Amino acid sequence: MTQSQAKNRPSHEAFVVEGEGKATTWTKIGAAWPHEDGTGLTVKLSALPLTGRLVLRAPKPKAEGEGETGA
Repeated sequence: MTQSQAKNRPSHEAFVVEGEGKATTWTKIGAAWPHEDGTGLTVKLSALPLTGRLVLRAPKPKAEGEGETGA
């Protein structure tokens, strides 16, 4: 991965979380990128939650081969 690719990847994913326990649903609605000075985040949302909680989480590492298309 090049340095510019790493800079363009979000450091966190944004979710709206509704419900509790086994009835909890997580819906991804955006992402967040750290500021160069490390003191804040820029958040880009594709939806605004009207209910539930807004949660920012670091993305989970992808499993080997995940996201690749067969050629």
